[in-house]
Order: sequence, then structure tokens, then C-alpha cells
Amino acid sequence: MTLDFTVRRREPELVGPARPTPRETKRLSDIEDQVGLRWHVPFVLFYRGRGGGASADDGDPAAVVRRALGEALVPYYPLAGRLREVEGRKLVVDCTGEGVLFVEAEADARLAELEAAGLRPPFPCMDQLLFDVDGSGGVLNSPLLLIQVTRLRCGGFVFALRLNHTMCDAAGIVQFMRAVGELARGLTEPTATVATPVWCREILDARSPPRPSFPHREYDPVPPPPPSFPPPGDMVMRTFTFGPGHVAAIKKSLSAQRGSGGGGGKATTFEALAAFVWRARTAALEIPADEDARLVIAASVRGVRDLGLPAGYYGNACVYPAAVAAAGALRGGGGGTLGDAVELVREAKRSAVSAEYVRSTADLMALRERPSLATANMLIVSDNRHAGFRHVDFGWGEPVYGGPAAALFVLTFIVTITNGDGEDAIAVPIVLPRSAMDRFASEVKMLCACVEEEL
Repeated sequence: MTLDFTVRRREPELVGPARPTPRETKRLSDIEDQVGLRWHVPFVLFYRGRGGGASADDGDPAAVVRRALGEALVPYYPLAGRLREVEGRKLVVDCTGEGVLFVEAEADARLAELEAAGLRPPFPCMDQLLFDVDGSGGVLNSPLLLIQVTRLRCGGFVFALRLNHTMCDAAGIVQFMRAVGELARGLTEPTATVATPVWCREILDARSPPRPSFPHREYDPVPPPPPSFPPPGDMVMRTFTFGPGHVAAIKKSLSAQRGSGGGGGKATTFEALAAFVWRARTAALEIPADEDARLVIAASVRGVRDLGLPAGYYGNACVYPAAVAAAGALRGGGGGTLGDAVELVREAKRSAVSAEYVRSTADLMALRERPSLATANMLIVSDNRHAGFRHVDFGWGEPVYGGPAAALFVLTFIVTITNGDGEDAIAVPIVLPRSAMDRFASEVKMLCACVEEEL
């Protein structure tokens, strides 16, 4: 179902910290100061009307969020600054207190209409729900956050945010948003459930001297794809929903392969889905059999004990290990199975959950002047299920949907949603050339057929 509606916006404004904050310069870590993070990533959250929040702002979500935003930017004051480059293109935050960009808007649409159209990427009129304010999209010398609050006719609203990715990962920006939420609900300061923000970016800096100890296939100096691929103007985005039955069917096929001597082991939901999507996408793109296909995992290292990252760390705490396989073997032409793909995903994940891998990555960044990820035949998978978007409450309860607003050709997300049966399900937005999307959809359709047979 398609849906068009009109969004009326007020002039964008800068919202700075509500009180004076330190005027200083802070360096980003060597992990987050890499080319692949120098872009703005959009998120969106949809809320039902609840008759107003706990604040005395007449229940206007834009007023509530604007006030709470200024309060939250006091402890999170680096987010109100601007990025600069110093020697060697090193990124630093100039904590100027200039503020984040805020847009107040209203739309002649109801949440029920948006739900009927499907609260999945691509969202209807997303370019209007998160308007690209002129001059706001630069990595340097631009606001680090763009926030738009759009009131809906039913009393609900849309909270959309665009983040300069060098500043935070998904968990980091959620920590900030939850702090805004608690202040919006009338608290004078965030509670113990939202950790006190700490900078500590130096924990993820390179050693002296740098000494990478892993091969880091994710940064292989491979030739870039030809400029004609993917074909310009022929890309489509579509979200595929995997319910509990789909995940169970994938895992059952892995068990059968293991029983007959194939790979796979006992897979987690992430391993099973990532391997399935990687394999289906490789087949859909018809990558030549003798070329390598790469699955890069955005692996959080917040739980790596030996790193010592404190609970309130809100920067980027991810590394990007790669699973690599010949495309022909990956899609089964060379005898490879889905279980074999799962084993590759698992091994890549396993290598990343160590302090040594993280330090090795930082060392590589320093030695090779922050190389880009090897984008040829690459797909990055970022698991946002546990980032906490579903628990951001500004006083109207938890969102109906909370998570990434879009995917890219080389990047997809795994997001928890509620399906039509009221069950928790998993959404995976995919961007492909139109012809390849048809082939990818056929792979998913075969999986759905297996589920129906089981039922």
C-alpha cells in the first residue's frame, strides 16, 4: 500500500545545552575515526497518541522533546559541538555548544494509515518526516544531530533523527535518546537505568607502536566495483519479515545438514538469518563464481571485559569482521551449504569478541591511515534488535516502531518488529537492483513455502 500526505514544517532551529557547558576539544578514537563512519545515519520512531506527556507543555510532543533535548545536551555536550579535522585528518569534536538542529512539523496523516501502509523501510514520505535541511549534511562543521518531531492528526507523532555516525553507534545514540525521554517525562535528571555519559574514547585508540595481529579481511585492498554497478536509478528497497516460523525453518534445515555431515552447528538467530540473507543476496546478484563475496558484521564490543569500556560510553564500540567465501561455493554451486555459511559467520563473530581484535583494528587504522571497508561484493549486517530503540519513551509510551529508517546497497539491518499476528518478528530491509530484488524475493518465497509445509 502506498500513502502520500502533506507535511508542514516550521523553520529549523538550533537547540543548544540548557546551561553553560565546557568549551574544549575532544578527540575521537581510532576505531570510530574511519572513513566508513563518515556519514549520517537516519532513525525513526512512531508513537501513538496518549493524551499528552507528564510535562506541562499541553501534551505537545515537539515542545516536550525540545525542552528535554536542551537539558540532555548539558551532560552530552559534545553532541552540541562540531567536528573538525586536525593533523593527519584526525577527527576532533570542538565543543562549541552551538547545538543540534531541530525541526517541528505536522502531517495530515494518522498513525493507523502509516501502519496500514507498513511500518517498515521504505517509509512513506520519509524525506518529509526527516527533511534534509540545506547545509546540514556535512560531516565537518555541521550539526551532529538533526531531529524532526512531526505531529500526526490522531495525536501520535513521529520522532526522526539523523546522526553523524562518527559520534555514536546505535547503542550510544539510544542511550542519549533514553536520557531525553526520561527528562521529557518530567524527571529532573536521568535515573540509574540510563548510564551517566562518559567520553573515554582513548580506550579504543591504537597502541604505540601499532601492531595489528589479525588479517582484517574486511579492509582488503580489493578493486572497487565498476562505476556502472549497481545501475543508477534502478535500485529498490524492500523489507522482508521473518516470523518465528521462518527462523525455526532455517534452523531446522541447519540441523538436518548437521545430521547428514554438513556444517552449521547450533546457530543463533543472528547467525542463521545473516547467513541466509548473505547467500540469497549473492545468488540474486549473480556474483561470478570465482569472485569473493564478503559478509561484514557490525559487532559490538561493549561486552568485551578486557577492554574496560564503562557503562556510560556512548561512542562507537563496534568492529567489522568479515566472513569471506567464493561466490560459487556460497550459493551452493560448489557444494557449499547454508550450514557452511553459518560457520563462516560464526567464526567471524568469534574473532571479534576479544580485546586483541579490537586493538588490532585500531592499530590497522593508525598504520593504514583509516582505510575504507572493501566494498566489492560486500554486505554489512548490523543487528539493532538489542540497541533499545523500542524502549525510548518520551511520555507517550514505547514506540510502535523504532529503528533504522533506511538501508543501503551495501548495508542492511536486523530489527525487531511486531507482525500481523502480534508476535515479535524480524525485519530485514534490503536494497538491490530491481531485477536482483526479484531473484532475492524468490529465495525468500521458497523459505516461506517450507514454513507453510511445516504448518
